[in-house]
Amino acid sequence: MRASNFFFNTQKEAPNDAELASHILMVRAGLIKRLGAGLYSWMPLGLRVLRKVEAIVRDEMDKAGALELLMPAVQPRELWDETGRWAVFGPQMLKITDRHSREFCFGPTHEEVITDIARSEIRSYKQLPLNFYQIQTKFRDEIRPRFGVMRAREFMMKDAYSFHTDFASLELTYATMYQAYSNVFNRLGLKFRAVKADTGAIGGDGSHEFHVLADSGEDGLAYCASSDYAANVELAEAVTLATRSAPSALMQAVETPKQTACADVAQLLNIGIEQTVKAIALMVNTAQGVSQFHLALLRGDHHLNEVKLAKLAGFADFRLATEEEIRAHLNCPPGFIGPVDVAANVHVIADKTVAAMSDFVCGANKPKYHLTGVNFARDLAEPSQVADIRNVVEGDISPDGKGTLSLCRGIEVGHIFQLRTKYSEAMNATYLDENGQTQVMEMGCYGIGVSRIVGAAIEQGNDERGIIFPKSMAPFSVVICPIGYDKSEPVKLAANTLYESLVEAGVDVLLDDRGERPGVMFAEADLMGLPHRIVIGERGLAEGMVEYKSRTSADTQSVLVTHVLEYIQKAIL
Repeated sequence: MRASNFFFNTQKEAPNDAELASHILMVRAGLIKRLGAGLYSWMPLGLRVLRKVEAIVRDEMDKAGALELLMPAVQPRELWDETGRWAVFGPQMLKITDRHSREFCFGPTHEEVITDIARSEIRSYKQLPLNFYQIQTKFRDEIRPRFGVMRAREFMMKDAYSFHTDFASLELTYATMYQAYSNVFNRLGLKFRAVKADTGAIGGDGSHEFHVLADSGEDGLAYCASSDYAANVELAEAVTLATRSAPSALMQAVETPKQTACADVAQLLNIGIEQTVKAIALMVNTAQGVSQFHLALLRGDHHLNEVKLAKLAGFADFRLATEEEIRAHLNCPPGFIGPVDVAANVHVIADKTVAAMSDFVCGANKPKYHLTGVNFARDLAEPSQVADIRNVVEGDISPDGKGTLSLCRGIEVGHIFQLRTKYSEAMNATYLDENGQTQVMEMGCYGIGVSRIVGAAIEQGNDERGIIFPKSMAPFSVVICPIGYDKSEPVKLAANTLYESLVEAGVDVLLDDRGERPGVMFAEADLMGLPHRIVIGERGLAEGMVEYKSRTSADTQSVLVTHVLEYIQKAIL
């Protein structure tokens, strides 16, 4: 591609609403252009990157035996009513009405549509297993779209859905897709980690998320460096091996006039924060529709894991209690509440770590006071319930027992699920087995955020000069920067000759033939993340040389003009 025939719209200044490096650099490099909140046009340069990601995803899906199709983006309400998700999917779903007052949604996902296809077209066990996929635009009405393509309302996604006669068949395809995803991210040149994850709104049984590792990632990941264990912090089990010691102190009330946070209480009492217990007031709706007051107990330095708590029986729709509700049940303001002397009808759920503590410090249910030397059984009843309800922390024992946990941040770019029969049962997707009996299909679901990958790659690869794309994703592999292209015939001839040779060799090359100054050409090439640069100038040509520089290297190298084609071909491998 000649730059004079291409369209560049680079910018010197970052957009005012941009927070992440990927958002700033994608706009500045001219990859995307904002249309509205969470809505972006992919400009020619950005689309080249997006198509390269798509090509790798498509190639690995095809190799894994999946069959590509394309389903409508607009879906009728009736399908979503069958699964009950029209009402429960939430405000992320963009609902629309046609001229006949029929209701539709702009598909945020396609489980219902693909299951409708399966129940209509699959009759016999002989047709199974089948795995369908598409690469298509999705829309989710994010309450706060931000971070450019990382949390956009409209985005490009690869979603696949498999159908099976039994769970064993599903497990085989699930493993195949796990490997296909690993192949995709390896080929894209990304540092990533696959972790066990919560199934969330999609539902089903087991699931794994694929995260590009980046400090800016929204998700916390826990992994064991000495084993294969890895999980999203939302799911990672917090292992507690400690056993409760016998009491060694008497319970006493101590004045804490301004100290409401555990860290401040610990500092006042000159103790470690790990000796404190915090109480979190919750309201939970019972099966009878009555709101019940609960206290959740966590060690002072630990944080509540809301996903774990919501999975416990009866806690699916819990919420934090208001200050008025706290005062009504404990006659005490927040900041000083605790589990001692609470009413018998207050359900106390203790994290496993807290249940093993003795002589701890907690709120006294009295303004400006805390209790020290508190012990279960002696000073208060044993907890109503003990469960793992906290986030893991650095140094926790790995659930597989093979070391300790470390934490990092990640950007979710892929998620695979064992849906089992959640959708096939709801929509009556069945087949006839070898005995002529009707059976419900097992299902799997496999998603990759194609457009999100581009943003994640930039979060992982950037510097003060701009984007550092992996070679597989860069919009052009090589840029030729001729100095004085419009003024020097030798330079123009050499640049054109090299360009034509690289094109003939199948190299994705950009010839900057605009006649720009060297500083402008170099700055734009670095901003756009082009991996390899060749500089051609009269002085070098007089010595039979050109200059080569890698995007990730500070040094330049002189290369013989007669060897530059071979040199570049080796460099881009």
